[in-house]
Amino acid sequence: MPGPPDVIDVEVVREKPGPRPEYRSETVPPIHPLSAVLLLVVDNLWNLADWLVLDWFITIPLSFVTVAVPVFFIQRAFRKDPFIRAFAYALLLGTIAAVPTSVTGTPVGLALLAWAGIGKWSGRKPPVSGPGVLP
Repeated sequence: MPGPPDVIDVEVVREKPGPRPEYRSETVPPIHPLSAVLLLVVDNLWNLADWLVLDWFITIPLSFVTVAVPVFFIQRAFRKDPFIRAFAYALLLGTIAAVPTSVTGTPVGLALLAWAGIGKWSGRKPPVSGPGVLP
């Protein structure tokens, strides 16, 4: 019968000294709740003008700009997103808001708002749950 296995000492060396970069957990939504609220508000703000097809050449670009520009700054300021990521989210939400009806912007905005957790944005703490916690 063989004895216990030999112990091998392993040294862990980090290649780059200094603080480690912060990585987001997979549960953190990429969109700030304020960006989702902005999409909902602007999408419904332009809803009345959307019925008049003649003014779409004005309302579509304005809808895009009034969502994309603030979303970019919200993502940069509150989420601390890099320039490219904030720009990509701004383009995405601006494009969704520019669709001439509320068919896309409202459901997408509500889904993003639910995912982002409006309760977290308002400062409420989530309920404690997990193994060993009584309901």
